[in-house]
Amino acid sequence: MHELSIAMSIVEMAEEESARRDHAKIHAIHLRLGLLSGVVKEALLSSYEMACASTPLEGSQLIIEEVPVEVFCPACRARVPVPSIQWMACPQCDTPTPEIVQGKELEVIAMEIETPEPNAQHSDTSRSSAPETNQ
Repeated sequence: MHELSIAMSIVEMAEEESARRDHAKIHAIHLRLGLLSGVVKEALLSSYEMACASTPLEGSQLIIEEVPVEVFCPACRARVPVPSIQWMACPQCDTPTPEIVQGKELEVIAMEIETPEPNAQHSDTSRSSAPETNQ
């Protein structure tokens, strides 16, 4: 199950980002997942929960946006979605095409991060204030 190693890599990357941000709390990770990526969405979600166990990401969410398959049709000169991944052909003119332009993605696109509050030990007396004058 390669989904577990992918999930562990996602968690490791998120932990590194959290550490760079003074150990900020990560609530969610957003991922784009192409239908031709070779990754099973349900297996990745389950693996993510396992990979997060006993880490600072425990309880966070993996939010997956599934990316449909699009090809470039040389006859229509356009990007078109394919109705089936078993038949890579333009749905308008039925021209077969091997040029896949979308659908292989496996990329983290965003993280929902809560940055820690800075230790506010400054008092208002340290500010200088001048009276406002209107002339």
